[in-house]
Amino acid sequence: MRKAEKRFEFAHVAEGIARQAGGLLRGFYEKGVTAEYKGDVDLVTEADRASEELIVARLKAAFPEHGIYGEEGTRDRLDGEYRWYVDPLDGTTNFAHGFPVFCVVLGLERRPVGLAADADGEMVAGVIYDPLRDEMFAAERGKGAWLNGRQIHVSKTATLQESLTGTGFPSHKRHDSPNVHFYQEITLRSHGVRRAGSAALDLAYVACGRMDGYWEFNLNPWDTSAGYLLVEEAGGTVTHFDGGKFTLDSREVLATNGLIKRELQHIFKEMFAGRGLEPIPTPAEFARRRAEAAGK
Repeated sequence: MRKAEKRFEFAHVAEGIARQAGGLLRGFYEKGVTAEYKGDVDLVTEADRASEELIVARLKAAFPEHGIYGEEGTRDRLDGEYRWYVDPLDGTTNFAHGFPVFCVVLGLERRPVGLAADADGEMVAGVIYDPLRDEMFAAERGKGAWLNGRQIHVSKTATLQESLTGTGFPSHKRHDSPNVHFYQEITLRSHGVRRAGSAALDLAYVACGRMDGYWEFNLNPWDTSAGYLLVEEAGGTVTHFDGGKFTLDSREVLATNGLIKRELQHIFKEMFAGRGLEPIPTPAEFARRRAEAAGK
């Protein structure tokens, strides 16, 4: 099978840049990093800034006419036809605590001339690089999704009960997020829910079949740009919770293998309507249920 880099127009360049940024992050990770706070508990590190500076410099050299929209504040040539969304370190909190789940994200959007400033273009390329596992996820529109040069596809798990899913929680103002209720309900109805702390890797894992679905509230374009394309090119779906069209400014994302999509959408519909909520059992009630189950 041909390597992905032979198939790609933009992603092969992005892969090289992501590998350089990943190497930089690996060095910071191995020696430890000085963490700062922005907002309540949203961590910023030396590594975030250094990685974005490297990526921006490399992108400008490779694609001088392209715009760049970076998490750490880069806003350059945003009126151009092409725009890169950059997360120089997705999983900052993990990184700062030494938890080995983080990545570099570059997603490329094509915005035809005349497109309204607040309208989405089309995602045409994206890469997600995990430097600790040396895993490079890459995709280009119409050319499939790839992991380290081998084509990947979403899982074939047909029911939510048999599925492993993923989600995430905000790093600040968690009391404003309703996701803990959805976490409980989907945990009760599935094989398990994982919360690893990197939205981009969660999407990549849906694309390669390691997870069957993923949902989250209040993400940003740099979180979802590359993963959105990866999942679609791997044969999956990315929508709103109600099945509506996903856009980069969406405040909700539901990614699936396509087979468990309707079940998850039904759960979201019921919960938003206030139906189907399972009460949390007390320890005594939990013990009683276990005893009853053991006696059967």
